[in-house]
Amino acid sequence: MDYTTLFPRADLAGLNALLEEKCQWISQPKKGFQRYRAPLTALDHLRAECCDFNQDVVTIGQREQLSNREYRQLKGCLENLMPWRKGPFSVFGIEIDAEWRSERKWNRLAPHLPELKDKVIADIGCNNGYYMFRMAAAEPRFVLGFEPYVHHYFTFQTLNTFAGQANLGVELLGIEHLPLFANSFDILFCLGILYHRHSPIISLQDMHQALVPGGSVLIESQAIPGAESMALFPERTYAKVPGTWFVPTASCLANWLKRVGFREISLFCQHPMSSLEQRRTEWMTFESYEDFIDKHNPEFTIEGYPAPHRVFFKAQK
Repeated sequence: MDYTTLFPRADLAGLNALLEEKCQWISQPKKGFQRYRAPLTALDHLRAECCDFNQDVVTIGQREQLSNREYRQLKGCLENLMPWRKGPFSVFGIEIDAEWRSERKWNRLAPHLPELKDKVIADIGCNNGYYMFRMAAAEPRFVLGFEPYVHHYFTFQTLNTFAGQANLGVELLGIEHLPLFANSFDILFCLGILYHRHSPIISLQDMHQALVPGGSVLIESQAIPGAESMALFPERTYAKVPGTWFVPTASCLANWLKRVGFREISLFCQHPMSSLEQRRTEWMTFESYEDFIDKHNPEFTIEGYPAPHRVFFKAQK
């Protein structure tokens, strides 16, 4: 895609070189790429006659559109994309109950969202695009999803092949690629990412620089309870996740935001995690939240750390 008009201040030479490298990488006949790519080729002619992005369940197409053969092929294609981490979705009548009940997070965000219509938006770590489809209901100019994992990238590509939303796109990029997008986004979403970064301060600085003046950031993060400005640094894992580095209190994250230059900082929601929100389903059959928490005392993780809360911040550049 030509991003020249969308991102006139971006490092387009660097971006285009990186995207070309990524394109060549996933074009290789590797077994992992073929696993996600091949099942779609028999179904890439399907286009949803109607979509609904305004409800908790992102709905793409109806069962009546498909023949019995197409329906079976599609179910196999969607099952091949397991595990489904974000959702729920209904795809041509196939109900996908994902691990995360992502509608709960979206419904906490929704009352505090800035105007999305005609805005250029980034969704950092967008996974399969659930939140991007929810944004699409507000008619943004364009939403660019940053998603470095091939599995999630192809899941979005599959869904949007059917949904046909031209103002949504995902690239194989991570938060570390934000410096290519100086002064480029009106709104930036960073949901469930910050505690996976070796340096959350650098990540917040990169977000600040990627926003246009006056732009807004929406951050949702794992956190620990407590009033003091401090962050947990786990010895090896936190809630069985090795890729967790700094888990702040709400006041600590607020101070991080202040120190990198954000203003109008608002903590608008915080709540303890529970298995009502993250759990095993038939579409995600591996360990989930209940396996990460001390079975005798749910106030603690299985390692003995304070069990996770979630905090939601809104701030401006």
